[in-house]
Amino acid sequence: MQHLAKVCRTTSEGALVLQFLARQLEDYLWELSIGDQEVLSTLPVVFNEGTLVLVELDASNQVVELQEATDWVLDLVSQFLTQGVTPQFFHQEVERAEQWRQSLTLQSQEIRRRALETAARRDEIQALEKKLRLEQEELTKQNGTQSP
Repeated sequence: MQHLAKVCRTTSEGALVLQFLARQLEDYLWELSIGDQEVLSTLPVVFNEGTLVLVELDASNQVVELQEATDWVLDLVSQFLTQGVTPQFFHQEVERAEQWRQSLTLQSQEIRRRALETAARRDEIQALEKKLRLEQEELTKQNGTQSP
């Protein structure tokens, strides 16, 4: 799992103390880390205190890769912030998508209702056709028995 962390300090043994700031849940979904979760990295890399780093953890939460996050942050800035994408924009888009979803749900319900009405009317018409056929047959039989 990938995390965004800040280098807090270096121990006397040369290990880096990293404070997690956020963790990646999916490709473009991150969750801010709450609290002061710190982890030690004994990888042979040197970063200055305060440097932002991307941390890859294995299944046992051991640091397996560390890289400086500068390029990653600049990529985020170029992809999103230079386009005027703001938190308000995302919020509006989420609201718009929710309204669209609700509208589609209502339309779908209306279509199902109309389909049920159409099926009920078709059944009524078929019943009327059958009744008319029976009446016509009955009239034909009556006319046939009355003929000389």
